[in-house]
Amino acid sequence: MYLIAGLGNPGSRYEMTRHNIGFHTIDYIADQMNVKIKKLKFKSLYGETEINGEKALLVKPQTYMNNSGESIADFANFFKIPVENIIIISDDISLDAGRIRVRGKGSAGGHNGLKSIIYHLNSDGFPRVRIGVGAPEHEDYDLADYVLGRFTRDEIPVLEDAIIKADKAVREIIAHGFASAMNKYNGK
Repeated sequence: MYLIAGLGNPGSRYEMTRHNIGFHTIDYIADQMNVKIKKLKFKSLYGETEINGEKALLVKPQTYMNNSGESIADFANFFKIPVENIIIISDDISLDAGRIRVRGKGSAGGHNGLKSIIYHLNSDGFPRVRIGVGAPEHEDYDLADYVLGRFTRDEIPVLEDAIIKADKAVREIIAHGFASAMNKYNGK
């Protein structure tokens, strides 16, 4: 079994913000699989599907970004999902908008949602698909304001393409492992 979680913040206030690209990716995957993300468990909205013959939970934690690990750990413990079968999709300001990076494990890289997950799982050994949202143009721009800001009109098609690539990367991780996904999708 796999747990695929997209990180974001709940509520209309955060719709179409850079920080919610993980939620949007889960919504896209669910649409492709004809799955409804409507069930509520462990402070998350989720749906169940099958990807490449493997049962998969599509999860959108509703705990706000900084507490995402609470929900992820509860799912992992309840369903006995090993850390290497937990795939996290998140935004990344260190990548240009639209680029993706797949990693099999690693640090939080300053991302509070990933920090929470690492803390609650007591491990950084989970695969992740990070989607570039770019960085603020000015150094004095408040980072929180930037990631909680909405996508510009020009960014939307670039990020829609990134969501499609992220979906393919998730499927590749499940079918052939994260090394194969890294080779196919990193930097794309």
